[in-house]
Amino acid sequence: MHLYHDYAEHLPELVAVTQGEEQPDPKLAVLNEKLAQQLGLDTDWLRSTDGLNFLLGRSGGHAMAYSGFQFGTFNPQMGDGRAMLLGEVDTEGQLWDLHAKGTGLTPYSRPGSDGRGTLSSMLREYLVSEAMHALGVPTTRSLAVISTGRPIQRGRVQPAGVLVRVAASHIRVGTFHYAAQFGRVQDLANYAIARHYPGAGYREFFQGVMERQIATVSAWMRLGFIHGVMNTDNTTVSGETIDYGPCAFMESYSPDTVFSSIDQQGRYSFGNQPAILGWNLARLAESLVPLFSATINAGVDFAQEAINGFQEKFASQRRKDIATALDTSTTVASAYFAAMQLSRPDITLAHRTLADAARGHTRPAQELFSNNDFLDSYLASEPAPQTVDAAMPRVIPRNIAVEAALRAAETGDMEPFTELLHAVTHPWQPHPSYEQPDPNGLAGFRTYCGT
Repeated sequence: MHLYHDYAEHLPELVAVTQGEEQPDPKLAVLNEKLAQQLGLDTDWLRSTDGLNFLLGRSGGHAMAYSGFQFGTFNPQMGDGRAMLLGEVDTEGQLWDLHAKGTGLTPYSRPGSDGRGTLSSMLREYLVSEAMHALGVPTTRSLAVISTGRPIQRGRVQPAGVLVRVAASHIRVGTFHYAAQFGRVQDLANYAIARHYPGAGYREFFQGVMERQIATVSAWMRLGFIHGVMNTDNTTVSGETIDYGPCAFMESYSPDTVFSSIDQQGRYSFGNQPAILGWNLARLAESLVPLFSATINAGVDFAQEAINGFQEKFASQRRKDIATALDTSTTVASAYFAAMQLSRPDITLAHRTLADAARGHTRPAQELFSNNDFLDSYLASEPAPQTVDAAMPRVIPRNIAVEAALRAAETGDMEPFTELLHAVTHPWQPHPSYEQPDPNGLAGFRTYCGT
């Protein structure tokens, strides 16, 4: 394996040299062998002592610096406080970051931090990110989770773990906030453009980030996914979903749904995600304004015009996504949103009833959408059954099943996790054990970061 340090070499002011801490009893909990092979990594070596030490950052690497608007409040000095960029690997001319989380203290760690994370939070990210990939959502991937053999206190004593994830890059909107403080925005933009938007100018770069993020978040919402902590440091310029902390999947449709224990005001509720994405992109535009034009006023005018167009761009993308998935018109797709708001069904099961209705089995959908004219309009559009069936998954990572698998893993029983992982990474196959919603409607269910 040839390991590059391309980001650190191009932008040395935006990283700090670091090393993962020694772990008392590291054991590989799960390894994504298929992904490893795609990256040209030797799976036997990754399972060895030397391979584990590499994944744990014992060979060294770089903590990445960034800032962030966290719940709307600017934090100028953040960065990888419990993580590190191990380096990049090249696959067919594309660089892929190898990035480890939970490796211990770094130069960017906050006071009082231990730089660690719970095994369950790392397994959650592995499970959900791989599910999102299988569902066709742009996302960071998960290569491995390692149990460290160390107990840590997070409300209760839990085993600690390290996640190694893979991304086209870990450049965030918050990275630009940080670079702006040191006059390095242009250097960072040039690097991000070369890596993700070759040949683009600065305006085209911003528009490209907007388009990719709109596509990603719209894809989330079709599935009922709630990120839970859409701070600017959790918004990538590549368009990949990143940081699966207090994330969860909504079951019964309701725009006000919040599961994150730290989102007391509902800032990152399901229905508020488009507005927050627009807000985050406005913050990126602020960092990039000096690059948009030779004069500040012209740069501000471009940024304002681009942000003013965001809402309609997002709404149009959502209509298009639903219309494509249901093989219908955007007019019918608009009616779909009103029908979902009225009936508030389980999203995944509702989509399956529409797939069945397209095949002529209309009774379940008629019972579900009995109080509106949406279904009649939908069936009149003559959707192709195979198209709808291929777009609407049977399985998502339902929260109760996820929590049960993670609790079992904490005790050393990985079988429930392995079974659930198989189901969510084959989401169009029938898996009856994982297809039904919580009978209690997820009453009182909360998710936690585990940091």
